Amino acid sequence: HFVPQIIEAIEIAKEIGLTIPIVYNTSGYESIETLHLLDGIVDIYLVDMRYSDNENGLRYSSCPDYVEVNRQAVLEMHHQVGSLILDEDGVAKKGVIVRLLVLPNGISGTEDSLRFLFENIGDTVYISLMSQYFPAYRSREFPLLSRRISAEEYDRAVEMLEVLGFENGWVQPHLERSW
Repeated sequence: HFVPQIIEAIEIAKEIGLTIPIVYNTSGYESIETLHLLDGIVDIYLVDMRYSDNENGLRYSSCPDYVEVNRQAVLEMHHQVGSLILDEDGVAKKGVIVRLLVLPNGISGTEDSLRFLFENIGDTVYISLMSQYFPAYRSREFPLLSRRISAEEYDRAVEMLEVLGFENGWVQPHLERSW
């Protein structure tokens, strides 16, 4: 892992004048030990929650314990930096942004991930609900991933956001295109 070297580089950069927020863009499959190293270094965590089912984590990302590792990581990130803080211009300064990419056929388990976030962090977490899934690379090997999401699938995820009362974040327009 490169985290110790990244931390060293950031510390050197800060010594010579770096003042911008440090953003850690991550799949969310992070050990608590790694996150402890980043405590006090990272200002903004941009984290994915890809699946709410370990079978899908194993099948599509080779991560047999994806859900437990990811959820503990998200909670640790939130413990470190809290919910997103924006300045007067709407620029992110500190906090967590959770990305949820809606996958076809319920593979992402978006509704379960939203419930987890609501029950464990609350409605203050910033969520980026994404509709941009595009079947590429090896998706033909996985029939359930071999198509874009439907408007209905995305609408269900947006509806769950509203039902739970999430008000912070971003919702993408759904693109009805055939590729």
